[in-house]
Amino acid sequence: MSHSIEIPARRGKAHEVKMGQSIKLINTHGNQVVDTWAYVADDLGEYMSMEATRATITKLIPAVGDTLYTNNRRPILTLTEDTTPGIHDTLLAACDRYRYGLLGCTDYHDNCSDNLAAAMEALGYNISHTPAPLNMFMNIPWTQEGSLSFESPTSKPGQYSILKAELDLIIAFSTCPQDMLPVNGENQIPTNAHFEILP
Repeated sequence: MSHSIEIPARRGKAHEVKMGQSIKLINTHGNQVVDTWAYVADDLGEYMSMEATRATITKLIPAVGDTLYTNNRRPILTLTEDTTPGIHDTLLAACDRYRYGLLGCTDYHDNCSDNLAAAMEALGYNISHTPAPLNMFMNIPWTQEGSLSFESPTSKPGQYSILKAELDLIIAFSTCPQDMLPVNGENQIPTNAHFEILP
């Protein structure tokens, strides 16, 4: 029987997942972006790649039935269910201390890159860099001219997405701590989220 695992607000969490299991990612409060990564369990040099995924599925946003691919072009996760309106992001890099510096922050700011490293380290893994994440629930509309904007998530409290593991992997999440732009809702207050590992 599955149990709910909290991703604390502004923090990260990682978990080992076996091939064939599924990860149910729940947007507990409905307005929280969750940066998502997946690494091949026996080779952290192979990981979910947004660049390879976009080239393979020829979409900017994966939909139910679409598979996500690694930097070695192998299937790693498949989106099997999505109760949200299906608005996610594959374009933007994870936030980091440099990003907040560009936004005018002069002190340390929690960020998804550090959250990823801490979550992986908690499981005994060290990573050398931050791959581009699948930004679950993130709403980054684009225009025909190519402009992007930062908008509030379209998901509602309790809505979820389910990803099936196509390989033995480590899934990692960060509840994005962005509070200088409205990506986590108009109130700009990051919240927690939850996930479950399903058989």
